[in-house]
Amino acid sequence: MNYALKGLWILITTENSIKTHIIISISLIILGFVVKISTVEWALQLLAIALVLVTESLNTVIEKTANFIHPDFNKKIGNIKDISAGAVAFAMLFSIIVELIIYLPKFTD
Repeated sequence: MNYALKGLWILITTENSIKTHIIISISLIILGFVVKISTVEWALQLLAIALVLVTESLNTVIEKTANFIHPDFNKKIGNIKDISAGAVAFAMLFSIIVELIIYLPKFTD
């Protein structure tokens, strides 16, 4: 557990992408309280947030490992890092869709 908390702390304090996702996540959580989303909507929102944070964390691990193994530019390593970032893009895209499904009706009714 200590290693997991240490890793979480490192992510939160050193990775700008994680910081950005956390700020967005906190904003969505506050918005959820403001508009009083349902229990099911909370579950979907939290799953969407977790999906993005987990994929961004794994992307960070892949990028740092690739940079450690091959610090100089390498096209194959670059492709690996791009594909890893693509996984984050997938997570973000579907999370945005989930958030739109939750919040658009709240502001258009």
